[in-house]
Amino acid sequence: MTSDESARFDALARAILGAIGGASNVRRHFHCMTRLRLVLVDPDRADVAALKALPAVLGVVPGEPLQIVIGPGAVAQASAAFAAVLAEQPAQAEAASADVGRPAVVTAAAAAAAPATGTREPAARPARRNTAAHRFLRRIASIFTPLIPALIGAGLLNAIAGLLKVWVAQAPAGGAGTLMFAATVASIVGSAFFAFLVIQVGMNAAAEFGGTPCLGGATAGILILPAIAKLPAFALPILGEIALKPGQGGLMGALLAGALTAGIERSVRARIASAAQTLLAPTVALGLAGIATLFVIMPVAELLTQAVGSLTATLLRAGGMPAAFVLAASFVGLLMFGLHQALIPIHAQLIAQYGYTALFPILAMSGCGQAGAAFALYFRTRDPRLKQTIRNTLPTCMLGVSEPLLYGVTLPLGRPLITASLGGGMGALVLGYCAAHGHDVGATTIGPANLMLIPLVTGPMGLVASVATYCAAVAVAYSSGFVLTWFFGLSDAQRRADGTSGVDGTSGVDGTERQPAVAAAL
Repeated sequence: MTSDESARFDALARAILGAIGGASNVRRHFHCMTRLRLVLVDPDRADVAALKALPAVLGVVPGEPLQIVIGPGAVAQASAAFAAVLAEQPAQAEAASADVGRPAVVTAAAAAAAPATGTREPAARPARRNTAAHRFLRRIASIFTPLIPALIGAGLLNAIAGLLKVWVAQAPAGGAGTLMFAATVASIVGSAFFAFLVIQVGMNAAAEFGGTPCLGGATAGILILPAIAKLPAFALPILGEIALKPGQGGLMGALLAGALTAGIERSVRARIASAAQTLLAPTVALGLAGIATLFVIMPVAELLTQAVGSLTATLLRAGGMPAAFVLAASFVGLLMFGLHQALIPIHAQLIAQYGYTALFPILAMSGCGQAGAAFALYFRTRDPRLKQTIRNTLPTCMLGVSEPLLYGVTLPLGRPLITASLGGGMGALVLGYCAAHGHDVGATTIGPANLMLIPLVTGPMGLVASVATYCAAVAVAYSSGFVLTWFFGLSDAQRRADGTSGVDGTSGVDGTERQPAVAAAL
């Protein structure tokens, strides 16, 4: 990063900090692929309008956490700059943890001191976005969002291993051994994360619910301990006889184990003297949560895990094309409000259970429809500012991150948001047809989408057929989004506009005015 870029990110971080009420108002922060997420002590102190006015900010999603859309690549640098600025503030030491990309521990005292969530937006907006369901989904997202980089890296390595194994069959005798060795190494490195994923989920869950991360990880680690198989079978009401085995309960079990450990730890610390907390709190929390994990959480979570897999299969088999269309066409709604991250545990569990997630390629069609719509807008409009915005955001969308294009182009225009969503749904029809006939097209990882997902596709049909089917779906989504937007995406006035249409990426997530979304090359 050059000195100029460093200065811009530093200025952005300081502007964000000033708009949210200073360092003392930040409890913790982390980021995903495109958004800086802030958990604030007092959300009412955040000036949402000021955040939207920042040139490098693509959009703002009020709520808990407060989500500031910055874009791929730039968000990591902005988050690092934000952490550096926070480190300069003495008040921050007690108010938050400055860990980047990972949930931080929230003390019980801080949690008790935090007021009800809200923003300076109209009162009705926080009420809609801070329901119990929204808070639950955001907690789930906070647990799994920090895992995305490892999910992407491990998934890519596993995909590379799969490709190398395919090439082994066509390689000359002298090269087959080398390719197989490389495939084995890639598979080992890529599989390590998934083998111990439950421990990381347990740690993040404990942190999210106000406990000590390592205790949550220790409890969740019970799920994959080989010694579990030596325990005798036992009976539970309703569930009947249970024979435990390593891995039973999966990620849902790890999440529940981490959350339970945090709850017990907080309860113990609140009831005993400070002098005894160091020894008793972790021992009691780990002991009680561990027993509950073995004899309650693992059996129950296993049923939930099996239910997720069965429901997904039933949805795609029975729902087929209509279900796929609805999933892809409506996915942009989840994306706009940051709730798409709540699907991560479902994808991760499907990958752990089947080796791929059949839902992700279907949802990825939403971004393909956005890209097709952007191509149509580029050739249809005369507005040079809109063309420039599309040039800046379309490549990113084609590489799998559609939020800059969404917030800068299709959402402000309105009509293209609908035509793009319909185009994505049309592409999903191809995948839905295959799924209805038992030929799922799945992804070995999550994160990369659109064209970047092509090398990560697999399924019962085999690598070549699965990739070909996905490419066909992408082509349908692009072309449908293009055609629908060409004919219905712009009004006559917008098509004739020469730069006075007002559509230059200046709308925020809720349509309010801000500076051009891509004005800064951050």
